[in-house]
Amino acid sequence: MEELSRIESKIKSLAEATQVIREWELQEEKIVFTNGCFDIVHRGHVDYLSRAKDLGTKLVLGLNSDASVQRLKGSNRPIVDEQSRAILLAAFQFIDMVVFFDEDTPYELIKALQPDILVKGSDYNAKDIVGYDVLMAKGGRVETIDFVEGFSTTAIVEKIKTSM
Repeated sequence: MEELSRIESKIKSLAEATQVIREWELQEEKIVFTNGCFDIVHRGHVDYLSRAKDLGTKLVLGLNSDASVQRLKGSNRPIVDEQSRAILLAAFQFIDMVVFFDEDTPYELIKALQPDILVKGSDYNAKDIVGYDVLMAKGGRVETIDFVEGFSTTAIVEKIKTSM
């Protein structure tokens, strides 16, 4: 039970996250931010997130709320509820904080948190990544990471559907 409490303590409200990040900045931590739905966590996610952490000293994950996932992915999603997704992701040692956002993009969250490094998959052009302007204005940087081939939540969902 103590371990679950430690994991859950990594899940923060926006106000809590902002305060923790300011403390990390005083300690000269390099704060990396990425975001996503992470509906069914798979090997590709683990690889991506661990490589994102390698770009700095603290990794903050902006997690789409259930309502946000549903708007983006359709009425049958998410498959896993937001609290369960947050606990699963917070359990990874390379994730230092999880913060929900309810909007379709994490733009306001990025503006509030002001990370040093913004990371997304290499299927994005850096200049098209939501929050690029925020990071450039503060002298931060935007990075992209290649995905592990053959792993996607959509492919997993389709495989489950066809096997029924």
